[in-house]
Amino acid sequence: MSKTPVVVVLHGANRPSPQAMAPVAERAEIRYTEASGLGEALDGADVVFAYDFLSTAIAEAWHAAGSVEWVHVAAAGVDALLSPEVRESEVVVTNSRGVFDTSIAEYVLGQVLSFAKDLPGSLRLQQEECWQHRESERVAGSRALVVGTGPIGRAIARLLRAAGMEVSGSGRRERTGDPDFGTVTDTAALPEALGRADWVVAIAPLTDSTKGMFDADAFAAMQPHARFINVGRGELVVTDDLVSALREGGIAGAALDVVDVEPLPEGHPLWSLPNVMVTPHNSGDFVGWRDALVTLFADNFVRWADGRPLDNVVDKSLGYVPTSGS
Repeated sequence: MSKTPVVVVLHGANRPSPQAMAPVAERAEIRYTEASGLGEALDGADVVFAYDFLSTAIAEAWHAAGSVEWVHVAAAGVDALLSPEVRESEVVVTNSRGVFDTSIAEYVLGQVLSFAKDLPGSLRLQQEECWQHRESERVAGSRALVVGTGPIGRAIARLLRAAGMEVSGSGRRERTGDPDFGTVTDTAALPEALGRADWVVAIAPLTDSTKGMFDADAFAAMQPHARFINVGRGELVVTDDLVSALREGGIAGAALDVVDVEPLPEGHPLWSLPNVMVTPHNSGDFVGWRDALVTLFADNFVRWADGRPLDNVVDKSLGYVPTSGS
C-alpha cells in the first residue's frame, strides 16, 4: 500500500490488548474510540474493527464512513451492523466465525446434562442439608434438533452425538446424509421436526426470516417434556410466547444464554420460573476469548494489507458467512 492505512477500533469499556493488536500497529494508524467519538474517528478511515460487537454505533455513523473498505465484527452475528445502508454499500463485512464454536457446544452439552441430572435441584437440596435419593434421565438415545446448521451448529451436533444423542438439523434446505446432522429438514418442515425432539437448540443467525421463529405455534409443536436451549439471538424467540409455554407446561424447561431484551429486565418472569436457566450472553466466553478475537482480526488484517482475500466474508444479503452445508 502506498499510504499507511487507518484502522478504527470501536470499543466499549474494554479495549483490545496492545500485544494482540501488535501486527496491526506495525502496519497501520490505529484510532481507538468509543461510540460517542466514532463519527469523527471514521474520517479518512480504511478499516473498522467492531470490537464492541453489540454496538449499533457503526450503522448510526455510517454517513461518515465514506472511505471505509472493510468492517470486521468481533462476533459471529453481525445483525447489529447490517443497516440497509451497510447492506447496499460496497464495503466488505467479515465476522469472527470459528472462535466460539467449541465453547458454545460445551455450554449446550452442559445445559443438557444439567437438566437431565437436575444439578440445580441437587444444589438446592445440598443447601437445605437434605439427603434425598432421586433418579435422573439418561441423555444417550434422546433426540436433539439443532436449528441452525452453520459451524457452531455443527460443533454442537458433534458434541451431542459424542454423548450418545440422536441429532438432526433444521436449515435452509432439506438434505440427508449430512456428516454431522444426518438428516436436515428445511424451514417448512420445522414444526414436524420440533415435535420429534426432546431437546431443541436454537443457533440460527438473526435475519428477517428467522426473527420470532420460535413463537406460540413453534412451542405448541414441541413435546411437553422437551427443553429449549437458545444460544443464537434473543430475537429468534417471541419471549411472551416462551413464558406462556413454560408456565402452562407446553415445554418442560429452557436454558437461555440470549434473551430479548438484554440485559433481562429486573422482575421479568424468566428470572424466577423454576424450570429456566438464564446466563448473561456468555456461552462462548472462554478464558482468553478477547485476545482470540483480536488475533483473528489481526490475521485477517495482514491478509488485507497484503492484498490477499479476506477470511469469513459475510454475504450481506443473507447476514452470515455462507457455507456449502448451511
